Amino acid sequence: MASKKNTDPTNNEEAVIPPEEQVEDTVTAASADAAAEPEKAPERDLEAELAAEHDRYLRLAAEYDNFRKRNQKEREALYTDIRSDTILKLLPVYDNLARALSHETADEAYKKGVEMTMNQFRDILGKMGVSEITAVGETFDPLRHNAVMHVEDERYGENIVIEEFEKGFMLGDKVIRFSMVKVAN
Repeated sequence: MASKKNTDPTNNEEAVIPPEEQVEDTVTAASADAAAEPEKAPERDLEAELAAEHDRYLRLAAEYDNFRKRNQKEREALYTDIRSDTILKLLPVYDNLARALSHETADEAYKKGVEMTMNQFRDILGKMGVSEITAVGETFDPLRHNAVMHVEDERYGENIVIEEFEKGFMLGDKVIRFSMVKVAN
């Protein structure tokens, strides 16, 4: 440390103040603060940094878990949509088999073959989780039925389905095709 020189214009001699006297007051105050802070300050900084890193870790883990769950739901929804679209494209075959069974024929072997094909088709649909929507005699439900005709007939109750033009189907709880029906009253 450099020593201070006394520069008095009346006195040509320079007085030298010892460095110990200059810094004595500042050293005692600074050393008391420095002795207390170095132990606590880095420790507080490390704890705050650790807490921040732990918080970031927890947020990242939660974000990843949400991403994984959302991805799983999207995959399941996509699988269900693809299955329902595929089944929807096969339903005209069902309709044609149903029409073939509704017409009378003299050839019993032909009729038996169509019945067996229809039963096999129904079994396959059942194994895939597809069920037919019951319509005739049921109360009209706009979530399952599509009313294409309406008649006033006192023999039937209010909003009763009296005729089904096209069979409706469900895949689990999802409607694949609505039943086309005639509703009374």
